[in-house]
Amino acid sequence: MRACERLIRYAKVWTTSDEHSGETPSTGRQFDLARMLVTEMKDLGIEDARVDEHCYVYGTIPATKGYEDRPAIGLIAHLDTALDCSGENVFPQIHQDYDGGKLEIGNGKVLDPDMFPHLKTLAGQTLITTDGTTLLGADDKAGIAEILTLAQLLLEGSDDATLPGGCDVSGIPAGSTGVKIPHGPVCISFTPDEEIGGGAYLLDLEAFGAEYAYTVDGGPPNEINYETFNAASARFDIAGLSVHPGRAKGIMKNAALIACEVNSMLPSAETPQNTEGYEGFYHLFDMKGNVERACVRYLIRDHSAQQFEVRQKMLRLIEKTVNEKYGEGTCTLTIDQQYRNMEEKIEPCMHLVENAKKVMEQLGLTVDTSPIRGGTDGSQLSYRGLPCPNLGTGGYCFHGPLEHISAENMDMVVRILLGIVRCYAQK
Repeated sequence: MRACERLIRYAKVWTTSDEHSGETPSTGRQFDLARMLVTEMKDLGIEDARVDEHCYVYGTIPATKGYEDRPAIGLIAHLDTALDCSGENVFPQIHQDYDGGKLEIGNGKVLDPDMFPHLKTLAGQTLITTDGTTLLGADDKAGIAEILTLAQLLLEGSDDATLPGGCDVSGIPAGSTGVKIPHGPVCISFTPDEEIGGGAYLLDLEAFGAEYAYTVDGGPPNEINYETFNAASARFDIAGLSVHPGRAKGIMKNAALIACEVNSMLPSAETPQNTEGYEGFYHLFDMKGNVERACVRYLIRDHSAQQFEVRQKMLRLIEKTVNEKYGEGTCTLTIDQQYRNMEEKIEPCMHLVENAKKVMEQLGLTVDTSPIRGGTDGSQLSYRGLPCPNLGTGGYCFHGPLEHISAENMDMVVRILLGIVRCYAQK
């Protein structure tokens, strides 16, 4: 079965997480996909496939005979989909032999190469899109599909009896059966709640069993991410005082206006729509309130640990300034740490990046190691002691109705994963 066929099945399972839940998993519906995957893994021959009480899926592909002493390599993807757009009642659309031009996908939504130039590079491929009413969920059900397609290939083998040595994967067809491919132990896990920053907290590293790992949770297939944002969320709760507006002078404290004042104290250019590359930002993503009470919520991001601290100090200064102006207790700031830049934990293990680069180059790809303007489960896992860079899935425009991926890109990712596993099978 090709990876794209798996994605289409998985996409139809509603797995959106819930940031307000306080439970793990944050939504019980993530178990629906987890249990489906455990059944599929057992059918493939992964005998120890299981899901725990927190919706973490585990399974191991034992090393082929004679390769038991090779490093155990982990592959991780997440079950949940983002809250930004509905993930319920997803109907994937298949566009064979896409011509690289404008594509109407439904509900008035159009994929336009003038807006997304990469579409021209997908000409001739089979494009998988939404119907314009939901997201697709390739973030990260594509990663799951690619990992399990690799698992099938390792367990069933390849038709190519003259497999090239070393890391060379140029002669290996993805998704065929026959000759077994030598490999060390491969550890698989699918996690809940990555989209709300909780995907790696309860992953049992001892049960997982990997020495090194990769998340398969990125964009184009030539992508390797080992630099991420440092990330936190911040919330200002504003307490106002409501009185009749006709007699309000010197008495009223309008919480909604104070919330606007809080936002005005932040640098207006340092927002997601104005920044790129290594530039950090404050992202106002929720604002609500009235005269009596208001709440302003932000995402805080920066690649530099030092600048990340500066951003948090700025928020604390705003809290102090507002309370000095309007009275103690008017403004309450809460900062929750989410994840850190994995770079310092990956640098001592750069073979993870170099091996992935080597495989991609052998497959004719131009490698992109640009910093990811976000984070993955690997951000947390690297700081928990499991070095874990991120690989692409082959998809684009995640978290919205314009999300799309190509079947051929997914095949390429399977070949990349196979090449990496073979790298670690060599002495």
